[in-house]
Amino acid sequence: MKTVTGFASATIGNVACGFDVLGFAITEPGDEVILTQREKRTDLLPVSITSITGDGGALPRDPKKNTSSFVVLKFLEYIRTNKGIDFEGHIELQLKKNLPLSSGMGSSAASAAAALVAANELMGNPCSKMELVHFAIEGERVACGSAHADNAAPAMLGNFVLIRSYNPIDLVTIPPPDNLFCTLAHPHIEVRTAYARSVLPRTISLKTATEQWGNVGALISGLLTSDYELIGRSLVDAIAEPKRAPLIPGFYNVKNAALEAGALGCSIAGSGPSIFAFSSSYETACEVGEAMKQAFSSIREKLQSDIWVSPVCKEGAKII
Repeated sequence: MKTVTGFASATIGNVACGFDVLGFAITEPGDEVILTQREKRTDLLPVSITSITGDGGALPRDPKKNTSSFVVLKFLEYIRTNKGIDFEGHIELQLKKNLPLSSGMGSSAASAAAALVAANELMGNPCSKMELVHFAIEGERVACGSAHADNAAPAMLGNFVLIRSYNPIDLVTIPPPDNLFCTLAHPHIEVRTAYARSVLPRTISLKTATEQWGNVGALISGLLTSDYELIGRSLVDAIAEPKRAPLIPGFYNVKNAALEAGALGCSIAGSGPSIFAFSSSYETACEVGEAMKQAFSSIREKLQSDIWVSPVCKEGAKII
């Protein structure tokens, strides 16, 4: 019997202007996946789920329908076909969900990435992290019906990740500036990813597209040159934020509170309802968090919220 525990942290997709092509990881919170190798059982799939905690019973226990077990099954198929490793045992999977579901924090991507690094370690590390990213992306299809990489890639690789192309997958890792801090505010409501995608426009004007392209390019430049003011000016989303803001009670109140507290910029984390803000110091990021929390509690719905302040995670998914 051998047991390995993988960990992957929360991620923020889109980063305002980079819809489906840009994301980054923070250091906490994150999900843990514990894999235990046992003797082969002919009556079961190679992977079974023995326990899930922290999900309130919401996640499927079927190995083919749960993101964390599904990606391990695909990984085992891949190493048998492409690495000549025929796994003869059985893997029991325990999932510890520390990320809220339907939160815009990359919950499914964290589970997938944690499971994959654990499975890779269990099998003697036959795959690179870049290889593992492909399985994590496919896990997103199981979770929400769309195989997007803006959470899965940074959950696995850390840093900022730009998805230049999906077919074939072409990822560009961008290290963060030293003093860039993220404040993440999660109100105690859910917004399902599939619904958040359904409210988006099917087409956009050339003017809107041009505005979005300009901001993506400027944001990348700001990250690479540590130009914090440029980073702030570039966090403008002309496509998703206007359509998704009504799904988050008090969104503009919270955004304005963050900016007034000194944030460089602020927008929706992924599909929401979480909201992220960037600051150029830890102290400011903490003040921004207090302002965002107060703003959520001051609206008519009086929403409670959780706040995390973190640098960008450079390591990505890891063994603990």
